[in-house]
Amino acid sequence: MNFFLILTFLFAIGSILGWGIEVIYRRFVSQKHWVNPGFLTGPALPLYGMSLCILYILAGVENDIPIEGIWIRKFLLFIFMAIAITCLEYLVGELTLRVAKVRLWDYSKCFGNIRGMICPQYTFYWMLMSAIYYFFIHPHILNALNWLAQNLAFSFAIGFFYGIFVIDLAYSAQIIIKIRQFANEREIIVRLEELREDIYHTLEQRKNHHFLLSLHTGRPLSETLELYREKHFDTDKIKEKIQQHIKH
Repeated sequence: MNFFLILTFLFAIGSILGWGIEVIYRRFVSQKHWVNPGFLTGPALPLYGMSLCILYILAGVENDIPIEGIWIRKFLLFIFMAIAITCLEYLVGELTLRVAKVRLWDYSKCFGNIRGMICPQYTFYWMLMSAIYYFFIHPHILNALNWLAQNLAFSFAIGFFYGIFVIDLAYSAQIIIKIRQFANEREIIVRLEELREDIYHTLEQRKNHHFLLSLHTGRPLSETLELYREKHFDTDKIKEKIQQHIKH
């Protein structure tokens, strides 16, 4: 089967499954409510799609590791996988921060973090996920690829995914461009998850929260961003809140 087709298939599956993992994690572990993660509107996280492609490629070069002990070789493989995905995570985080003035995630409170983009804790999580992938997912992916090679009509579904993905990417890019323009004018960095949480708690009070359109408030985006700036970056208002808290 064509290597490019394999990667497009893995990217699509990884993006969708990663999105599902993040939704469940945020609902039951981190934020305790349903959150549409990432910067896209639809059910896809490209970072996970690219990560799955990396895991697939690295799993194929396991035998090239010059170590005789099978378990030591596998352990080193999982470390390489975790480092590769961590590097990808850093590149994506740095790119969006420098170009779009948007921080997609923030590990600033985690020990040993680098610019809040990567940290040892999540690198360890990536290593665990790499091991889970290797033992429980990779064999099934190989079977799925064999099935796909024999049922190329299914490629229509993959094409449909990419059609929706491109439309979603174009729509979401317009939002990011507006956020970037606002952030440049105000000389701030917008934390996307922080902005999304503000919108969620505001709309939840009115029972008007949109799961997929998580940045949609019914008002111009510039007004929403201005409220976000006033809450998190307006020095005078922050000082006033601190003084009120001290008095109470």
